[in-house]
Amino acid sequence: MPQPPNTFALPPGMRVLVTAGASGIGRAIADLLLAHGARVHICDVSEEFLGDFAKAWPDAGRSKADVSSEADVARLFADVRANLGGLDVLINNAGIAGPTGGVEDIKPADWRRTIDICLTGQFLCAHHAVPMLKAAGGGAIVNLSSAAGRFGYALRTPYSAAKWGVIGFTQSLAKELGPANIRVNAILPGIIEGPRMTGVIEARAKQVGVAYQEMEKTYVDRISLRRMTSAQDVAATVLFLVSDAGRNMSGQSIGVDGNVESL
Repeated sequence: MPQPPNTFALPPGMRVLVTAGASGIGRAIADLLLAHGARVHICDVSEEFLGDFAKAWPDAGRSKADVSSEADVARLFADVRANLGGLDVLINNAGIAGPTGGVEDIKPADWRRTIDICLTGQFLCAHHAVPMLKAAGGGAIVNLSSAAGRFGYALRTPYSAAKWGVIGFTQSLAKELGPANIRVNAILPGIIEGPRMTGVIEARAKQVGVAYQEMEKTYVDRISLRRMTSAQDVAATVLFLVSDAGRNMSGQSIGVDGNVESL
């Protein structure tokens, strides 16, 4: 009896750019796509993490780039063209946690920096990527939002505002680019295990004057499954979206968070 086709397999030689791909969620995405045969180029701002990635994947492309910088993004895409010869998938992963504090205490420069990296950076990368995706006959964009993109998030207004913006950006691009056979979706991670989340919880605990353990429990108790999500969980969803299994998925905002009930 013939075996059914593997709809989760990636097309041979799929060309992928993962921003902030040298650590955390981005690294998990890059690792998984490379393991499934994709050709991957990453960018990051950390020389240390880029070096670690190069040791693990010496044949993969990499660039040092800050996605909030127009000049850096232009150089990044020049590197992508030279390394991959085109592009089939953009993973807009780069982001920062931003400041924790009341709106009256947040510095305008910190607000702008958070918006610039978490939202404007996605626009800049899409601005350069879309002509390449159209030249390839279509493709996919996956934008990383957050559970903070569907809930108000007290004391984290810059981050939440940016992540809500990512949802609007995603749905608008899905409508705009669908006729060009380009699918655009957003993933909304929740409480992701790792040092970045530890820092967020520490800052929130300090802001409200409680112990770290108490604040961590507060976060986990707001998740229906009562556990944090791993970077690998997010990467697996990306793999689905860019594979043929996700060929009719577009304009969607997909929570990968154990069902965060509130923030």
